[in-house]
Amino acid sequence: MSPDDPIAATRHWLEKAVIGLNLCPFAKAVHAKRQVRYVLSDATTPAALLEQLDEELRLLQASDPAQVDTTLLVHPHVLGDFYDFNDFLGLAEARVAELGLEGELQVASFHPDYRFAGTAEDEMGNYTNRSPCPTLHLLREASIDRAVAAYPDPDVIVERNIATLEALGLEGWRSLMAE
Repeated sequence: MSPDDPIAATRHWLEKAVIGLNLCPFAKAVHAKRQVRYVLSDATTPAALLEQLDEELRLLQASDPAQVDTTLLVHPHVLGDFYDFNDFLGLAEARVAELGLEGELQVASFHPDYRFAGTAEDEMGNYTNRSPCPTLHLLREASIDRAVAAYPDPDVIVERNIATLEALGLEGWRSLMAE
């Protein structure tokens, strides 16, 4: 179910979960500097979303990173089924390559029903990628490289996130998202 205001719900998720639980130690800085572009897609078909993805990839590439470092393309009206969303990610990656942006930009994925391969649906580790609405996160690889280089041990992030979410539990997650 999509929230009434997908962008407000996405900001809330970013602030409370991604930054608040430190799921991504690199998110706080770009958020604080207002370098995150939030885009609400009105796409209702994968083809329309792919067109908008093209536009947003080109815009991010052309933008000054000090102004727009990353984009969250929130698309509540298409790819609500996680397996359809997951299949679409191959098209998104192919589009990055077709535009000649491999090594420059990449697409990360978030979905309300996100499920890592080989996990049970209710495993708390899946919540590291569970957002209020289906979302494509467009990232600059140079920004990722700088952030990872400055972080003492980036390999521990995934394990720490799973431990954090398991300690929080489903009720804690629901409470956090309802604040």
